[in-house]
Amino acid sequence: MPQVGVNGVELFYEVAGDGDPLVLVHGSWGDHHNWVPVLAALTRDHRVLVYDRRGHSRSERPPGQGARREDEDDLAALMETLGFAPAFVAGNSFGASTALGLATRRPELFRGIVAHEPPLMGIVADDPEARPLMAATERLMASVVDRLRAGETVAGARQFVDEVAFGPGEWERMPDRVRETFRANAPTFADEQGDPQWADLDLGRLSGYPGPALLTKGSESPPWFARIVGRLGGALPRAATYTFEGAGHVPHVTHPAEYARQVAALVAEGRRAP
Repeated sequence: MPQVGVNGVELFYEVAGDGDPLVLVHGSWGDHHNWVPVLAALTRDHRVLVYDRRGHSRSERPPGQGARREDEDDLAALMETLGFAPAFVAGNSFGASTALGLATRRPELFRGIVAHEPPLMGIVADDPEARPLMAATERLMASVVDRLRAGETVAGARQFVDEVAFGPGEWERMPDRVRETFRANAPTFADEQGDPQWADLDLGRLSGYPGPALLTKGSESPPWFARIVGRLGGALPRAATYTFEGAGHVPHVTHPAEYARQVAALVAEGRRAP
């Protein structure tokens, strides 16, 4: 089982394929398995790095309150240690927040960024249209965290799946392995929510990122994600946006061929970059 020590933690990783370096960063609750549906397509033309973020699945879970900045530093260290810097980076959800956060501090590590629905609620806190849309989600997420901290791991994971992320009944329709991954990584979700900066991003510093970026959203996702994508698009000087029609928060799982095409298009644009 390949592991590497960075920033005081042991992280699981896998590398496959050959070509332009591409790093895939998963979101909350999941792990590197989330990318399996797109790996066959992406590894044909890219050298792909997938890994479990700290606290997830096969990677070490350090004690104490964590912070998204630690995930950002882990991503930087992995890229440099494993010879992936600079690279194209695609992140989903919290993984997209992680990639964008690192880009504000270490833009030289990136040749291009694909970010799907980063839950950066803090950057639209002043948006009168976004605020009421986010309020119900924030209450549900707080309820999930309360359950997790009370030791009700399965109940909290089920509530997140059915009421926040995917819709009623989706927990029961998930394969056993996926439900077990949610259960095992539930404590890390609670930890992520305990970071007071988890939903924030410095848009002023992000505007200094000079490379290409593709900001994506799903047509079936909560509408406040579109407000976040719009705000990010206004900050990034070379941003394009794309909507996965009929998709929600995990298009790499539900629409893998289309997702792989969008990543490949971003890589092609990055190759043309001066």
